[in-house]
Amino acid sequence: MANGQQIIEQFESFAPKKFAFEGDPIGLQIGTLNKDVKRVLVTLDVLESVVDEAIEKKIDLIIAHHPPIFSKLAQVNDQSAAGRIVMKCIKHEIAVYAAHTNLDVAEGGVNDLMADALGLTNTRVLVPSFENTVYKLAVFVPEEAVERVSDALGRAGAGHIGAYSDCQFHSTGTGQFKATTGAKPYVGQTGQIERVNEVRIETVVTELNHKQVIRAMKKVHPYEEVAYDLIRQEITAPPLGLGRIGSLEEAMPLKAFAEHVRTAFAVENLRFVGDENRLVRKIAVLGGDGNKYVSTAAFAGADVLVTGDLYFHVAHDAMALGLAVIDPGHHVESVMKQGVVNLLAERFTKQNIRGVELIVSTTNTNPFQFL
Repeated sequence: MANGQQIIEQFESFAPKKFAFEGDPIGLQIGTLNKDVKRVLVTLDVLESVVDEAIEKKIDLIIAHHPPIFSKLAQVNDQSAAGRIVMKCIKHEIAVYAAHTNLDVAEGGVNDLMADALGLTNTRVLVPSFENTVYKLAVFVPEEAVERVSDALGRAGAGHIGAYSDCQFHSTGTGQFKATTGAKPYVGQTGQIERVNEVRIETVVTELNHKQVIRAMKKVHPYEEVAYDLIRQEITAPPLGLGRIGSLEEAMPLKAFAEHVRTAFAVENLRFVGDENRLVRKIAVLGGDGNKYVSTAAFAGADVLVTGDLYFHVAHDAMALGLAVIDPGHHVESVMKQGVVNLLAERFTKQNIRGVELIVSTTNTNPFQFL
């Protein structure tokens, strides 16, 4: 049986809190993670109707993209929707955890999922916000444990260089140590110098994954005290941040691409700005409200920006910049529901976490209807 802390640890392995923008109210908002969790509901929003769904489905933990509590509550009672949400969650022992801008920034998060839905290729970050520092990790391993340590490093995400994974360098040598009083050495005797044939495994990790890699390494390493080096490198991994920019396989008229967006996100209607006959191929996408990044998309060379909540005067600014904009609404971020379930399921399998059911919320939280 997994507990809430274990589940959120796996979630934060791809969407850590440090990715979030300053002031963003992320993390545990209601309840406790110090409990067994059998069912997790993944949702875009935490409305009262979503909480009712969670109660009906006997959910223990809700993971949401939009935090239900954006500002301090003056009181918690049944006279407000926010109060009723908190009261129902506490009464039914449902914890609520929110991941907002950190899930926007994360690899495989909201913006990557949106880019994938549109079929974009050769994508990169539109608005860099987090430098993913690269480190060299070197660990000394007795010969008989090399295979399991090497495998654990790769499974935890070490060794990614460009399009290659599991990159390592192995060199042999002699390790020396003397166990002192109180030690429980894997080999040798207390108080005696011991020399062991060892292999130095070198690989690369990043700011994002080095802690989980080291934990995985220590878990399978036979030594009581693991000798390893973690050295910051001058190179950096590609930056992380908001939005993505990439290309379509082939150029198409703007109106046809707008139809493609409508189909890809299963929306009833959308708005677009620009000449419907203009051919477009280079596409920027930014989940949520992307009004601040119209000029960023234009200067990055995008033909089109796909984003939500477009303002009237910002649409004029986009026209002046020669940038087409397609607004399918804020709710298209709901692509994150199935995406998060898939990412967690993959990590649960790798970490042998069983007995947890991951459920996509079926409650429609889009406030808009169309005539």
